[in-house]
Amino acid sequence: MTNLDTYIFKGYVFDCSKKTLELKYAYSDDLVFKETYFFDFDFVDYDQKQLDRAFQHLLYIAGVSYFKAYLPKNIQVESGTLTSYEASYYSKTYQKGLGEFFYVNKLDPRTEITFKSNTDHQQSISGGLHDGMLVGIGGGKDSLVVVEALKSQNIDFMTWSIGHLNQLKPLIEKLGTKHATVTRVIDPKIRQLNEEGVYNGHIPWSAVMAATGTVVAILTGRRDVVVGNEQSANEPTLNYQGTDINHQYSKTQEFEKDYQKLLKENFDDSIRYYSFLRPLSELFIGEIFAKIGFQKYKDVFVSCNLAYTLYPGHTTWCGECPKCAFIFMILTPFIDRQELESVWQGKNLLLDPELKETYRQLLGISGDKPMECVGEIKEARTAMQLCFKKYPELQQEYSFNIPEDYDYKYLFNSEMPDDIQKIFNNFIANFKDV
Repeated sequence: MTNLDTYIFKGYVFDCSKKTLELKYAYSDDLVFKETYFFDFDFVDYDQKQLDRAFQHLLYIAGVSYFKAYLPKNIQVESGTLTSYEASYYSKTYQKGLGEFFYVNKLDPRTEITFKSNTDHQQSISGGLHDGMLVGIGGGKDSLVVVEALKSQNIDFMTWSIGHLNQLKPLIEKLGTKHATVTRVIDPKIRQLNEEGVYNGHIPWSAVMAATGTVVAILTGRRDVVVGNEQSANEPTLNYQGTDINHQYSKTQEFEKDYQKLLKENFDDSIRYYSFLRPLSELFIGEIFAKIGFQKYKDVFVSCNLAYTLYPGHTTWCGECPKCAFIFMILTPFIDRQELESVWQGKNLLLDPELKETYRQLLGISGDKPMECVGEIKEARTAMQLCFKKYPELQQEYSFNIPEDYDYKYLFNSEMPDDIQKIFNNFIANFKDV
């Protein structure tokens, strides 16, 4: 009889010669899961103890995919250690990162998820010398702005991605950077269980990306794991049973600070994690992308959630989802109409009657904000107000107010190290007063 009350972190197995990592989880001997990672790039001489510590943390966070199937009351770590802070970090990241999952499945968003520490202290591992940046690439405009910003400042960096290699290949070739590819294979049993009706839903994917990026940084000898999460990710998507739910929790500044503390405890300052775009609104990022990236990447960039599922061999924008609608809106003020429409195969999303309700949700006029990686309501309204200059007829469709003191070019605080903040400041000076 399978015990579904206890979830067990069994451990991991790394085969350096095959460049594969297997993460193992179980509810019992009858229900075991195995997730596999393949690191398709050349390794540097890495510190084994440091790598093992990074694998351990990837094991813990990636386990959320199988944990959510039954939401067990007990968590057991069969292999590995957890300090008091690490236990609190995973408890919090699971609980807040599964907020949308609780909402969709009509579960209590205050459901407790408790990791327990099993060691009082562990030594941080600085490992070998690390240098340079590792920039995550997902296909969208944000990471491309990071790439172009670093190129403009002559900064040493390489890029990496996880999954969807066939679809991302044209973009990777266009980048012209040294690139590391990771392939992740989830256990097929979880898909079968999902079809049978176990709990399913959104996970804190960016937290899994952060942990995977840390592994890649060690294997490539890089110090900085760099992402392109903007200030807008901090805004909750909706409130459910008195609890704020944020589709983008693991992209927030709160998560970023928590993960930085975990890295500090484990690796001292030898590995760092931060967002290079945290001071910026997504609308401001859209304007910058329009100036420095659109012409170069217009045929290969994509932020649509369906981009990797519509066609197996390449990416495309669906032109129907809230993410497509939002990106079209924030780029409209800064890009020629025909050029922008060509990205969506000649379709103008702002004028599509089928998307009227979607825009009303994005603007906070009706319903809740969509469960997507979209910007704040006030910046969406600012973007639409800018769109009115090109499409004055839209003023009859959407009526709203914008705080008088809101400035989409305002620079917020960030969690970047001081040396990186200087690089950012040099870059953004070219756009702040434009």
